[in-house]
This record gives sequence, C-alpha cells and structure tokens, in this order.
Amino acid sequence: MYSCKDKEETITEKIDRKAVVSRHNVKITEIDTLGSLNVGNGEFAFTVDVTGLQSFPEYYQNGVPLGTQSEWGWHSFPNTENYEFSETLKGYNFNGKADALYAIQNREDERKNDAADYFRANPHRLQLGNVGLEILKSDGTLASPKDLRNINQELNLWTGKIESQFTVEGVPVKVTTYGDSEKDAIAAKIESPLVTEGRIKIKLRFPYPTNQFADRGTNYEHNDLHETKVNQENGNSFVFHRTLDNDAYVVQASLDVEGHVTEVAPHYFTIQPKAENSFEVAVEFASEVPKEILNFSQSETHSIAAWEQFWESGGAVDFSECTDPRAFEIERRVVLSQYLTRSQCAGHYPVQETGLTYNSWFGKPHMEMYWWHSAHYPLWGRTELLEKSIGWYFDAYDKAKLIAERQGYNGVRWQKMTDHYADEAPSNVGSFLIWQQPHVIYLSEMIYRNNPTKENLEKYKKLIFSTADFMASYPNYDEANDRYILGKGVIPAQECFNKIETYNPPFELAYWKWALEKAQQWRERLGMKREQEWQKVIDRLSPMAQHDGVYLAAESVPNSYSPTSEHTIDHPAVLGALGFVPSTGFVDVSIMNETFNIVDNVWHWDHTWGWDFPLEAMTATRLQRPEDAIKALLRDEITNTYLPGGHNYQTPRLTLYLPGNGGILSAVALMCAGYDGNTTENPGFPKDGKWNVKWEGLQPMP
Repeated sequence: MYSCKDKEETITEKIDRKAVVSRHNVKITEIDTLGSLNVGNGEFAFTVDVTGLQSFPEYYQNGVPLGTQSEWGWHSFPNTENYEFSETLKGYNFNGKADALYAIQNREDERKNDAADYFRANPHRLQLGNVGLEILKSDGTLASPKDLRNINQELNLWTGKIESQFTVEGVPVKVTTYGDSEKDAIAAKIESPLVTEGRIKIKLRFPYPTNQFADRGTNYEHNDLHETKVNQENGNSFVFHRTLDNDAYVVQASLDVEGHVTEVAPHYFTIQPKAENSFEVAVEFASEVPKEILNFSQSETHSIAAWEQFWESGGAVDFSECTDPRAFEIERRVVLSQYLTRSQCAGHYPVQETGLTYNSWFGKPHMEMYWWHSAHYPLWGRTELLEKSIGWYFDAYDKAKLIAERQGYNGVRWQKMTDHYADEAPSNVGSFLIWQQPHVIYLSEMIYRNNPTKENLEKYKKLIFSTADFMASYPNYDEANDRYILGKGVIPAQECFNKIETYNPPFELAYWKWALEKAQQWRERLGMKREQEWQKVIDRLSPMAQHDGVYLAAESVPNSYSPTSEHTIDHPAVLGALGFVPSTGFVDVSIMNETFNIVDNVWHWDHTWGWDFPLEAMTATRLQRPEDAIKALLRDEITNTYLPGGHNYQTPRLTLYLPGNGGILSAVALMCAGYDGNTTENPGFPKDGKWNVKWEGLQPMP
C-alpha cells in the first residue's frame, strides 16, 4: 500500500478514483470499425457504432462487431441427422488405460466428423438483434457512414454513459446511450431537428445464426427459417416475438412518445416517433414478455448507480505520479480492462473469449481461459463477481464425472470447450488439455483467502476433492524410476505438441503439484487427514526436465529452444510454472531465470496470444525482474494491441480477446500487491524513481 509518514503516524493517501477513471474516458472523433464502444452489466452487453446505437452493423462487421448478447440467449439447430454424441468418441490407449474414450473430430469418417461438427456448433450463443437509427437525408435516401460529419463521441466510464454527437448535411444529432444494470436492456435519448421533420427512426433488425465459428450479427439471409412478429401493446410500446426452431425470446421497445411501427422486410422493422426535437427509447431483451415497461430515466439511474458503486469498491491503481512515459498506457489498459470485464464477464457463467460482443468458437466458453477471465476479481477485492460464475462447476459436476469415468479416471475431468449446460464440445486439441483442471482449486482458494470461513471450506470441498481425485489418478506411475509422469496423451497449454508423444510439460507439472498440495491443506483446514493417494503423487511427481540449466518445454522435447525448433510459438507456458503458479520450491529460481532469458530472446512473440504478455510479466515479477515485467506488458506485437475502447486485438478473425484484459488486471495486481512470501514494495515496478505507483484494495496473489 502506498503511504506517507508524518512523524509517528502513517497516513494512507486515498486515491481519487474518479480522476483515475475519468482521464481514460474514450473519445472517438472519426468512424473506426475497431473503435466500437459497449455498455453492459456483465450478463448482457450491447456494442455501438459512432451513432451511439447499432446503425451500421454491416459496415462494422469486420471490426469490433455491433453485438447484442446475453447469458440466456442460446440456440440449437435441429439435429435432423439424429447424431449421437457417442459418435464423436474414439478410444485411445494411453498409459495402460485401454479404450479410454475422448470426444474428437474424426476426419477419417464423414458421419462421425459431421456429428462432431454438429456438437461443436450447438448450442451456440445468439445475436439477439440490432437496434439502430435510420436517418433520412434531404433527398429521401438513407444516410450512410460517409454522410456523418463532425463526429464527437465519448464513453463516460464513471457512469456508463455514451454520448454521441455528429451532423448529417449540417444538421446536428445527439444520442445518449445507457445500458441498464438490472435488466438486459439499453436506453437512448435522441435529440435533433431531424426528429421534428420525421427523418429519424428507430431501426430493429434480427439476424439469423451463422452456424459458423464467428457470428457478427449480420446474417440477414434465411428469412424463412425464423419468425418475428410484433404486437403494439399501446401507443408507444412494441413487443417483437422471436422464434428460431425450438427457441424463443422477446424484444420490447418502448418510447416516451407515440410511435408507428413498419415492417420494412422480414425481420426488419422501423419505429417512427411522433416527437418534436427529441425522444427517448428503451429496448429490453428477455426470454418472456417483461412485466413492466422500462424507460430511459430508469436505465440512466440504474447505470450511474451501478458504475459508481463498482468504481468505488475493491481495488484501484493510480499511475499519475509516475514519470516513466510508459505508465499512462498501462493505466489506460488497466482502467478500460476493468470496464470491459465488468460489462462482459461478470455473469453467472464462464464467458466466451469474445465476451458478449460476438461469437468465437460458436459462443462457447473455454474453461482453461476461465482463470484469465475471473481470477482478477478476488485480487481486486471484488470476490463476489467470481462467486457468481464459479457456481457453474456445481452444475457441470455430473457431466465432468462421466468424462473421467469413460477415460478410466477417478473424480471429475472438467470440460474444456463447453456451454452453460456443461456439455463437452468434441475437439482434437481441447479433449486432451489438462491445465483447466486445477483452476477450480486456485479460484476457490482465492475466494477463501478473502473470506476464510468454515462455510466456504464446506461449500467448495466437493469441487476441490473431486478435482484432486482426478489429478491423482491421471499421472502414470513409472516403476523403473519411482516417479509419476504427466502423459502421454496430453496436450499442454502450449498447444503445438503431439498428444501421442508428449509428457511432462513443465507448467502442468508445477500446477499439478501446487494444486494437489492445496487440496491437502483444505482437508487439514476441515480437520481431515491428508489423502494418501494424493500424497503419493505429490511426493513422486516428476521434476521439471532441464537441459544445460534451462527448463524444457516438455521432457519429451529435448531440443525445445534450438534455432530449428517448432516449439517457440504459441503460449510460452514454461514461464507459467513460476508466475501463474505460486512458488512452492518445485521450481528452481536460478534455472527459471535462465529459462526466462532464453524464452525472452528466441520466442516468436508474433505467434502468441493476448494473455501471454501478462503471463511473462507475472513471471518477471516473481523473479524480481521488474523492468522485464514492464517490457512484457507493453511488447510491440499485434496480439498485444489495445484498441481505443480497450479491447485486446488479436487477428482479423479475433478482433477482441478478453483473456488479455483479465490478464492485465491479474498481472498488475501481482506487480503492486505482490505474492505470498514477497517482501518488496511494488515488486513488479522498477526502483529507478520513475514508478511511484499508488494502489489500494488489492490482494496479494498466492
């Protein structure tokens, strides 16, 4: 904690949180398809263009798309071919476990491959609909993006308000937008002389699911495959009833003036307000018709109250007294990442990597990413936001147990790519990953650290003990060397390895040992004896393989870092063995220092992902290399790009990536508050006088 001493008293200097947040309000002055902004409440999010609504979704579709997504909005295409999930299973003989069944994409059998494709794509998250403006020019044609001039848009982070101003043919238009913190809804106030002239309408358009990896909310084909009906409840409220196969939901649009709805085309409607100079509209998305009609002032009040409460709670970091020119950009990323994760990743379920903006991997969460999405919440003193979504594990328990059973293991094997119903998506990579396994132990431990009660011990013990049962039964005992081996049959976090040959990846080894020992500690906290089967693995787990004083990427890859190696791409997971994973003595610090030097120099950082940079910063911090931590956070690589609105850009296919945002928050918390056993103040920041970082309310990492 930053403090100043006056005589014998220690006075903690309170951070001006509103000043920290407000200096990073996002300002947009030109059309930028990667400059989309969003409002959301963690369970629902709505992404807008420069008009403050979703007026030009097709124009923005290849940037940060104008998505409208919710926790509850899922859809499945009919299983017309009667595929059975069992058709995706293939038997493998790993480590003496004959015919262990894994859900894969079998490219050698057309029917089985199609079955796998079906279960990967279904269910998928829905784009619920576009809500925008139609603006008529003086000649009666519709205004397009090129007709907007004098653009001045600002996202007020402290209140969640987006204020958008622009002109069309010299006539000003102002749109004020809020997301509702209590409902899956948005509200907007539109002000312009064009309203009086009847030249501004509200536009609602409902796309159809793409059945593809991505869904950017602009598939306006297949009109015959879904249905949209509208009912006018009264003079100013309209309910759109949506039906897609066996799924249905409603959209209620309410104005503060009378309006007239027109069906322009199937699934395409406009509402013409009868107003002078301005009108207000609220649009709510729901699984059934809302009992009450929402209005603009309610959403405004809800948004302001919720965001102020959020920013005033938990942790805060202030870089304003730093003189290093890199500090401002780190602070910008930290502030905007808090906003984005709170608006898109704070619901009751694990979230997909593109949050609630648009689908990637069919909208499904990847459980190895769950740590990156949620671990920052307890570190920033907002444990309750993690507690909401970690409950998914209880829902998923029975299905995870079945996975372990069909592969010959004890306990539960947690799904990798999944959905809210905890079904497993077939994958030739995901089904062999294991590093998602210990996450529930790590996250439960952080919940307990912030609230060390018997109630929490009892609540999470089922998850922790069953996870540990799997982890103890998974390693293969090597009798000749009296040790346990992870693999073969494993794909590490660094996914460029052959599952048939790979064993003993270092990150997984370190994580395995730490998590099993932590599970034993939970038993002891509950007055229980240590579990002997777990202890056998803890005591005899293989050490991390090394060569010439450097840890290998896996024991099965002796030439991990040679100039011709194919294994210096993707995640530099070896660093996670001391960085992500807390120190236990399992990792030799001197060897990890040499490994860090090698990885830092030879890695193809242009072939990495957004969370790899925070990962490297975390390892540098634990190694007492703060300048390297700063360098890692700000590496000049495409996948370490942070867009105007704070999103972490990866590729044209993946224009935002929320694990990067979550990673920034976890790394900075570690760099400030440190970790168990640390005695250095602000251990992740150089001690050259340029990094006077102030913080409050953060928790040390284990």
